[in-house]
Amino acid sequence: MILLKPVYKCFSVAVSILLMSFYCTRIYSQQQLISSLPADQTRLEIRASKIDSILFLLTLKEKISMCHAQSQFSSPGIPRLGIPELWMSDGPHGIRAEINWSDWDYSDWTNDYITAFPALTCLSATFNPSLSNQYGVSIGEEARYRKKDVLLGPGVNIYRTPLNGRNFEYMGEDPYLASRMVVPYIKGVQMNGVAACVKHFALNNQELWRNHVNVQVSDRALYEIYLPAFEAAVKQGKTWSIMGAYNQFRGQHCSHHELLLNKILKTDWSFDGVVISDWGGTHSTKEAALNGLDIEMGSPINTKTSPRKAFDANFLGTNFLELVKSGEIDERILNDKVRRILRLMMRTTLDSSRPLGKINNIEHSQVARQVATEGIVLLKNKDDFFPLNPVKKLTIAVIGENAVKSMTTGGGSSELKANYEISPLEGLQKRFKNASIIFSKGYTSEDSNQNHTSLIKDALVTASLADVVLFIGGLNKNRGQDCEAADRDELKLPYNQDYLINELQKVNPNIGVLLVSGNAVSMPWISDVKAVLQTWYLGSEAGNAIADIISGDANPSGKLPFSFPVKLTDNSAHFFGELSYPGDGETQYYKEGILVGYRWHDTKNIKPLFSFGHGLSYSSFKIKDIKSDKKIYTANDSINITYTLKNTGSKDGAEVVQVYVGMSNSKVLRALKELKGFKKTYLGAGIQTSEIITIHVSDLSFYDESISNWNLEKGSYTIYVGNASDGVSEQINIKVK
Repeated sequence: MILLKPVYKCFSVAVSILLMSFYCTRIYSQQQLISSLPADQTRLEIRASKIDSILFLLTLKEKISMCHAQSQFSSPGIPRLGIPELWMSDGPHGIRAEINWSDWDYSDWTNDYITAFPALTCLSATFNPSLSNQYGVSIGEEARYRKKDVLLGPGVNIYRTPLNGRNFEYMGEDPYLASRMVVPYIKGVQMNGVAACVKHFALNNQELWRNHVNVQVSDRALYEIYLPAFEAAVKQGKTWSIMGAYNQFRGQHCSHHELLLNKILKTDWSFDGVVISDWGGTHSTKEAALNGLDIEMGSPINTKTSPRKAFDANFLGTNFLELVKSGEIDERILNDKVRRILRLMMRTTLDSSRPLGKINNIEHSQVARQVATEGIVLLKNKDDFFPLNPVKKLTIAVIGENAVKSMTTGGGSSELKANYEISPLEGLQKRFKNASIIFSKGYTSEDSNQNHTSLIKDALVTASLADVVLFIGGLNKNRGQDCEAADRDELKLPYNQDYLINELQKVNPNIGVLLVSGNAVSMPWISDVKAVLQTWYLGSEAGNAIADIISGDANPSGKLPFSFPVKLTDNSAHFFGELSYPGDGETQYYKEGILVGYRWHDTKNIKPLFSFGHGLSYSSFKIKDIKSDKKIYTANDSINITYTLKNTGSKDGAEVVQVYVGMSNSKVLRALKELKGFKKTYLGAGIQTSEIITIHVSDLSFYDESISNWNLEKGSYTIYVGNASDGVSEQINIKVK
């Protein structure tokens, strides 16, 4: 046996050389074939063959290694075959700073500064899918420049409660709006050879108890409200990866869920990408292996070994290997995961044609500013308080900590290391050079010994000296506000801001409020202030965008992507009590079903403070000549709604025409109306244009639990056309055969 060892070794080496030669020759010939192929299907077949040839060369241990992390934000490649690692980055609105290999401390690099784009609530408020595509292209370029292969975003979880700490990362309360906005974002990111990772799949609608809370929701609400944006991301956006959620759904964790991942995502929707766990969202080797998870990410379980081997002890590491070796788990299940991972690599790290990327350039700043400007929503504007004349010599009192507080830092995993951030105060100072701008903090969110009474007194004196008061407050990215891992405690403004606003208007009634937040807040002072702007978290260009709107350089055109309730119990999740939100500590029941957001307010006739789709302009618009192309439709038809939109004001601007549909005599409970189409149109003062919005009749279906499928009812439907869910200009009655 001793004499045979050198012979066996030589034979083994020879076989390896032959296999590598075969592999390289095959790959080279396939690459040549791919470059000359016109048909997408043929390209897919070649790619599949290429993946199979690589899979043939991998050892069992190498395959297992690809299914779990090797560091906090990367999974292994196979160095001996030249297969690179996959590098991931947090941030639906910017590329996060570099994190250490095996802990959560920052690496303190000096070259990881980036452009901070507005948070996704702002993007959604633009109601502008083409701008969403520019956003995706820009953030994808920055990810590519930073050598990231997977961008952990966008997020499309539905805004169910205004207390959810992570709402600012998502696209609002309406599944149709989120679907329309997420698809161009994904396409923009992925044209850079960077995978979008749409999250968090699914029902991750609160941060409180997020790691274990068990969501109970009807099939109808699941399919009509909580899944459509994910489905659009897969079927229309062709996203290359999906992130599982932390929470449980019907007793199973969502990062390894038989129904969500194996049946709905991979079977019904034919998803061919990779499912990545949320960080630490994996709880069982066997469930993870069998229920659709492909890559487990998270901190190392074994911290006593070297950083390079620390992650091997995680659920899809050594334990997974032993179960495959023993035959308890079929190797074909492992092979499916590896095929998906290799397919992702073909689209990213192994795609030699992908561009090099760009970062912190003027074009990205321009996109960030455009999104921020178009997303700002003018909620109230009594006596044309806004815009303020930038040439006029005014004394402007700017009150509020949010006028100077950084909003690109904090908030959890989406915090950013911005190359620059223009604060609201700085933006106003740059634009209103003829004005005397005086600032007072007014309140503080920091734990300090500052005398709150003295801050209020100073703010009141400052306000009394001014012609105009701009209160810049709202929420922030501190824990318990708009921040990951915790929910808000209440709907009202924190840090005694409501009291401060009331006191300010007593000394100077000429006051406008700018709310910086990603969530709705109550406004007990709403009747006492002249104007309210919802300004979101606007990123690097925050101050410039705010100054654009306040000065009138830009005309506000944003629309609310979620409803603002008057009080918390006016929100449907809270109306049904603690078992509905936040649950009993273990389980929660979505008792409102499909009646989320404006669907609840409209159907139950509960007037919101500000409605979904609401947003004012410095101009005025008239929607007229509203018609449908027919009165009777069949299932395969499209409904074409034509209308004339006229800018009847004196300023150029944009209006978002919204089309809702309802059915009053349905055999099941339906919302009074649901958004089914919208279009944003830019018009010069006095100009009018003819427009069309098309709706597919099949989109009027409801999810019928009795047949576990979609059902299009015949009968009469009402089409509502207007500029907000409560701003209907005209109704049209149609019939579906």
